[in-house]
Formats: sequence, C-alpha cells, structure tokens
Amino acid sequence: MSLADLPRQSILNDRHRANGGDLESVSWNNMPLPQTYATDPYVEVEAVRCRAGLFDVSSLQLLNVSGPDAEKLLNYVLTSDISKAKPGDSHISNIVNENGGLIDDVLIYVDSPTEYRLSHGAGKLEEAIRALAPKYDVKVERDDDVHVLALQGPLSLEILAPHTPMNLAGLGYFKHGTSTLFGTPVRLARGGYSAELGYEVFCAAKDAHKMWDSILAAGKDKGLIPVSWACLDIVRVEGGLLFFPCEMTNEDTTPWEVKADWTVDLSKPDFIGKKALVEKKGKERNFVAGLEIDHTKAIAPGSKITANGKQVGVITSTTYSKHLMKSIALAQIEPAYTKLGTELVVHDGGDWPATVVRMPFYDPLRLRTHPRDKA
Repeated sequence: MSLADLPRQSILNDRHRANGGDLESVSWNNMPLPQTYATDPYVEVEAVRCRAGLFDVSSLQLLNVSGPDAEKLLNYVLTSDISKAKPGDSHISNIVNENGGLIDDVLIYVDSPTEYRLSHGAGKLEEAIRALAPKYDVKVERDDDVHVLALQGPLSLEILAPHTPMNLAGLGYFKHGTSTLFGTPVRLARGGYSAELGYEVFCAAKDAHKMWDSILAAGKDKGLIPVSWACLDIVRVEGGLLFFPCEMTNEDTTPWEVKADWTVDLSKPDFIGKKALVEKKGKERNFVAGLEIDHTKAIAPGSKITANGKQVGVITSTTYSKHLMKSIALAQIEPAYTKLGTELVVHDGGDWPATVVRMPFYDPLRLRTHPRDKA
C-alpha cells in the first residue's frame, strides 16, 4: 500500500513536497512524514540551534478526554497524579501495563478540571483508555483534524510574539492557553522536542496552510526555515530526549530504567501497574545512559555494547552531531557500567571505544529551555 493511502494525511503535504519532502518512505501513526527535505538536515539543525526551524508534528495522536470522571479515569491509567495539575498546565506522564512495562509516553494538556487533551505516540494509550472508559462518566474522542506546528529555536519568541495578543514572553515552560495567531483561533503551548526555546501551535486543518505560511513569512528575515523529521531526530538525541519505543525496547522496560521516576507518583491510591512498579523499584536491569563514541559516523541502533568482552548493553538511538562534532548515542546499559567516565566498546562493523557521559549532550544544564533568570 502506498503511504498516500494511509488514513491520516497532513493537510501540509503539498508544502512538504514543495520543500523537496519525501512522503513515500516513512510514516508514523498512519501518517506520512517529511523525513527529509531538499535541504541538508545538518543545515536545518544549525537553523534550530541558532535561529529557528518550523516542524510539522501533526502525526502525533491527540485524544480528548472529558466529563465528570475524566480526572479519575486518567489518574488510574497514567503514572502521574493528574489532580496536582491546574488548567493551563501540561506535563509528561507515562502509561505502564500490569507488569510495570512502559507501553506509551504521554503529554497531558489540562484545559479544565473536566477537560484534558492527551498527545501521545505509537503506543497503547488510546486502546487502554477506550477499554476502561465505559466504567466512567467520560467522553473519549480522537482529534485527527488538529494540526500541530512546532516552532523551535532561540528566535521563536521574537517571531511569534508580535502576532498574538497572548503574553507569550510570560508563558512558562509546559504552560499553554487559547488565543489567536495571525487573527486565527489557536492553542499555543511552550515546549517542544528540540532542547531549545520553542512553541507549539495547535490549529484546525482548515487553518494549517495559513499558519504554516504566516509563521515562515514572519520569520523569514530572522533566518527561519522549514525543517524535517531527520532534523528532529538529530536535535532530540543531542538533547537526550527519549522516544517511545526506541528507548523502551522491551515490553517490561520500567520508568525506573529510563530514569523517568519524576513521571511516577506512588502516593496515588492506585493506578495500572503500581504494584509491579513498587516491586521493581531498586531492581533495575539497566539504565538509559549517554555515550560518546570514537567514530566519525552514527552507530546503528541495536549495536551491542561490551565491557571486557561481556555484553553489558545495547544502543537505542544515535546520531553524528556536527554541532558537537561527536558520535553520540542513547543506550540501555547495566547499572554497574553507567558511572560517568566508564569506558566501553561498541560493536558496529568494527570495535569502537565509547565513554559514558553526562546527558543531555547538548546544553547539559538545559539553560536553553530553563533560563536561570526566568526559573
């Protein structure tokens, strides 16, 4: 089947093709992706790191959960405590199975005490929520109309702020709200997947062309360019940002093993997988860790990692960062070998020396997204 026959299509496919986008090679969540444009992905990375880049991330899946029991349902399904969030907040959570294994990662937008929007990847969140929904007074609706544009980079605020009445400069990290942009109703959220200052624009499909074109026009003189998913792959690895299921390769990978303890609230009375997570805490088989590899290319995901001839881990996500001039990788490594400075060997068409290093690789203090003067 051609990717053109998939049930989900971005209204912006014509814009992607105009930029040289290949929409016949890669899809995600039943939607073709502009994996590459005619521009070099590293040129796009330079734009995101130094100026701004515009991504179409509409292939994320959006699920609306509303009703009197919405909070109750979500608190049982997800690992975080939804009741602690206020309208206008958003936060990262997870969903695990009864064995405590991660089955999806989730970004929750709290619109009101009874209205929530869930943005998730290719896991089983929707399946789990729909299975439980009949037991609660809730309405569950997938939103395939919404398009999500992510403007990422240090100049993103300068580009958007003049065109919305929202006090965008005052919008905190992982905060969101309704407003207009270029005179069109939208939802605006501060965040993204680039390890840079950034904003997400949620608009209806009918308005997506206007939003895309208007944002690019507003940022043209500041060096803004459209950027591909190949660019997104690079910046998210540089930023040490995990991706389901790349860093959760096993059905029983726990949040503890990917160092997502902060997404789990064991003080909640109960949630799916809580008992298993309590039992497995402190019994981690491996941890996600960062590696710098003495190689001039990106290592293949799935490559083995050894110490003194013994396999102690596996590579999960990689890139060769021209920004950092290093081959870097996220990996699952046995706890005893995750101390910073530990020397290991990665096997991919050769034996490549590697060193466990601090994550994120880029901006280790996360000052780009969390400036100290605004903390």
